Amino acid sequence: MATTVHPKRPLRVLLVEDHTETALLLKAILESSGHRVAIAGDVTSAIQHAENAPFDIIVSDIGLPDGTGYDLMKQISERHHIPGIALTGYGMDDDLQQSRDAGFADHIVKPIDARQLESALYRVARAGKNGN
Repeated sequence: MATTVHPKRPLRVLLVEDHTETALLLKAILESSGHRVAIAGDVTSAIQHAENAPFDIIVSDIGLPDGTGYDLMKQISERHHIPGIALTGYGMDDDLQQSRDAGFADHIVKPIDARQLESALYRVARAGKNGN
């Protein structure tokens, strides 16, 4: 399989998760790897974060209180061209296709494996920088 290529600097991650405990746990995991993480709990605040600060990647839950991660990714893709990873409890072929159609570069099924997430972060961020 592909090897992980670490960038020279930590990634700036916008984590969109409405479940507080999950968001804090994911933030701690990502920060322990050196990443800088901002948390948004809904589509509206995620868009505000994206408009006010640069991010290398978005990691977003699909079920959000004011919309979906799909809605968010479509808006972010159009406005800011930030690559994204979908986090969801659903992993059927239709779910993966829906994530791709919304503009997500990867789809990770919960419960999340930290190594899988870390590998996906670098792969997706690197591909986003290369215009893929």
